[in-house]
Amino acid sequence: MAAYKHHAFSSFIILMLFPLLLQFQFGKSELQLNYYSESCPKAEEIIKQEVTKLYYEHGNTAVSWLRNLFHDCFVQGCDASLLLESVNGIESEKASGRSFGMRNFKYVNTIKKAVENECPSTVSCADVVALSARDGIVMLGGPHIEMKTGRRDSKESYAKIVEEFIPNHNDSLSSVLSSFQSVGIDVEGTVALLGAHSVGRVHCVNLVHRLYPTVDPTLDPDYAEYLKGRCPTPIPDPDGVQYSRNDRETPMILDNNYYKNLLKNKGLLIVDSELASDPATLPFVQKMASDNDYFNEQFSRAALLLSENSPLTGDQGEVRKDCRYVNTN
Repeated sequence: MAAYKHHAFSSFIILMLFPLLLQFQFGKSELQLNYYSESCPKAEEIIKQEVTKLYYEHGNTAVSWLRNLFHDCFVQGCDASLLLESVNGIESEKASGRSFGMRNFKYVNTIKKAVENECPSTVSCADVVALSARDGIVMLGGPHIEMKTGRRDSKESYAKIVEEFIPNHNDSLSSVLSSFQSVGIDVEGTVALLGAHSVGRVHCVNLVHRLYPTVDPTLDPDYAEYLKGRCPTPIPDPDGVQYSRNDRETPMILDNNYYKNLLKNKGLLIVDSELASDPATLPFVQKMASDNDYFNEQFSRAALLLSENSPLTGDQGEVRKDCRYVNTN
């Protein structure tokens, strides 16, 4: 009996130590809070300082950080593949039509350079994307989200499959819900993340089909006239500054005005309008429209899920020195 107890105890110890042994063998395999506490203790504060400084110099950068998180993490996971330039056989994801209107990529390099100056080759570009989004959300008046770190950077771009993952501006709600579900985000979380449209803007290229040759009957008539003023021609110049915002009242604040507008038939995109008419999403729209704290709670939950979608960790990928290019050695 004593021998049996000794054997059982030994087996128990081995089972307890097994996960630790795997960590030693393969490196840190999961994201964790304060991942850089020893290797680069000032990393998160430096990123926050840079995001804050850029916000006061170029307010729209905060919106870009939020969009970067979505576009990076939705395509094969959070690995900064979005940031790679077209060079040395790599085709940039930024060249995809799904990336239309994205900007401020050069300022990602500003943030990365500041971190590199403190801790060379330590903090990944993927973590810069995640943490700048976290801090950008706060600058936009949204909730603070405790994001884990420890992501690694991809050595390849996924430009050829971007359109398989990133929903189109004018996809149906059912298609968008399916896309979000594929990365583990439920209906409630999808409705919350679409609230990012509160601080977004839509180019007329993606609006005119709802205005010409006839106005979409689901649009509020007065709102449709306003949109025609913003988009006066059915064939807008894609390079022109012609756009409208979902939220005209608080265009640079991440809040629940987006949902209030949806209930007034003032959603810009088809998916916006369908949120307020589909029985699967309408209750969430109504609740978020009436309770900003609830919106913040669900937005935080869903953004956290998105930020942890299939990251590279441990010995996977690399830590790029320059977010635009894979390391040369």
